[in-house]
Amino acid sequence: MFEKILIANRGEIALRIIRTCKEMGIKTVAVYSTADRESLHVRFADEAVCIGPPSSAESYLNISKIMAAVEITNADAVHPGYGFLSENADFAEICAEYNVKFIGPSANMIRKMGDKATAKATMIKAKVPVIPGSKGLVANAKRGLEIANEITYPVIIKATAGGGGKGMRLAWNDEEFEDSWDKAKQEAAASFGNDGLYIEKFIEEPRHIEFQIIGDQKGNVAHLSERDCSIQRRHQKLVEECPSPFMTKPLRKKMGDAAIKAGKSIKYEGLGTVEFLVDKHKNFYFMEMNTRVQVEHPVTEEVIEHDLIKEQIKVAAGEEIKGKNYEPKMHAIECRINAEDPYNGFRPSPGYISSFHTPKGQGVRVDTHAYAGYTVPPYYDSMIAKLICRARTREECITKMKRALDEFIVEGIKTTVPFHQQLMRNEKFIKGDFDTSFMNDFDIE
Repeated sequence: MFEKILIANRGEIALRIIRTCKEMGIKTVAVYSTADRESLHVRFADEAVCIGPPSSAESYLNISKIMAAVEITNADAVHPGYGFLSENADFAEICAEYNVKFIGPSANMIRKMGDKATAKATMIKAKVPVIPGSKGLVANAKRGLEIANEITYPVIIKATAGGGGKGMRLAWNDEEFEDSWDKAKQEAAASFGNDGLYIEKFIEEPRHIEFQIIGDQKGNVAHLSERDCSIQRRHQKLVEECPSPFMTKPLRKKMGDAAIKAGKSIKYEGLGTVEFLVDKHKNFYFMEMNTRVQVEHPVTEEVIEHDLIKEQIKVAAGEEIKGKNYEPKMHAIECRINAEDPYNGFRPSPGYISSFHTPKGQGVRVDTHAYAGYTVPPYYDSMIAKLICRARTREECITKMKRALDEFIVEGIKTTVPFHQQLMRNEKFIKGDFDTSFMNDFDIE
C-alpha cells in the first residue's frame, strides 16, 4: 500500500480523498493555488505545497509544478481527482516515468478512451452499440455535410477533445450545418487547443445513463450499477440518481454487460464511467467514457455501501476486485449546490460566505469544502457542495431531499438551492418523466 499520496486537485474532491486516505493510514499532500490558501483541503492534509497563482494554467494544470511538489514531499502516488489533469495522458505518462503511481488508468488507456473519436472506434471494435455517425474525425464541412445526409438529420457536431458541453453544436438541416460546424470548430480550438470534430446522429428524447465500472491490474472488470444524469443544463449535470427511474432489470443487465465489455476491451484499470444515451424505446448507445472518478460517485457509494475512493486506491496498489456486479440496494439522489444565481441565468456568484449551515439527519450526506467565512474564488468550477440523500424508495428519497434542501442555508452568495427546491416539487420529476431536454422548458419561479 502507498505511504503518501499527493492529491493533484482542489476543493471538495481533494478533501474527499484526504478523508479516505486518513482512514487507510496513508499520509496526504495537498497542493493549492494562492486563491485556495484558506480551503479545507489545505488545512486537513498532512502537508501542503503552494504551486502558483490562481490561474489553473499556472497551478492545477501545471505538470512541472505538481511533479516538483511530488519530489519535495517524497509522495509515492498521485490522485488526480476529477477535472484538471485527471484525464491527461501525458501527466499519467510522466508519473510512470518518475516511478510515481498515477491512481487511475495508464496513459495508453486514457488515450484510447479520452479522445472521443478514438473511443468510438474502440467501442465499435468491441461490439458495444454506438450512435450512428462518422467513423473518426471529419476533415472538413463539405465531408461533414455528406455524412449528415447519410445518417439523416438531426445531427450533432462534437469536439473530439470536448467536455462540459463545449465544442458541441446541433444542426437540423443543410442550411444550419455549415454555421454549426464553424462555431463548433472555433469553440473547440479555443477551449481545448484541438479543433478536431466528429459527427453523430442526434438522439431525440434521450436519457443520459452512465454505468460505474471498476477494473483491476489482472483484467477483471465489474460494474457497480447505473446513475441517471438526465437533469442537466447546457450539458452540465445538475442532479444524479441511482437507480434510474427509467431502468428495468433486463435493461440493466444489457447495459451493464456492455459497460463491462467496454472496460475489458482495453483491460481497464481503476474507476471509470461508461456513458450511454438511451432512447425512449430503451435502445442504448455508447457516448463516451470518463477515465476517472466522477463528481457524482457518492450516489453509487450510498446505494452499494462501498467507499469508491478506497476501492480505487486498493486497485492502484495491485489488489484484485471480487468481480461482483452490484444491484442498487437503496435509492440515492445527489443535488449539485453551485455558487450560481438560478434567477439570473445561473450566472456564477463567487464571493464571501457569511453564513453556512448544512442539513443533517439519517440518510443525508454533504460533501463540501465550504464554510462560514470562506470566500468562493471566481477562477474555478462553481460547485461548492454536493447534497446526497438516501432512502428505501425514490419517493422517500425525494421527500428527504426536500427537507434537507430547506435546511441548507448559504448567505453572502447566490446558490442553486432554490432551483433544487423547485425541482423536487415538479410533477414530471416526481413521476420520473424526463429526459435530457427537461431544462429547456423549466422556468425558475
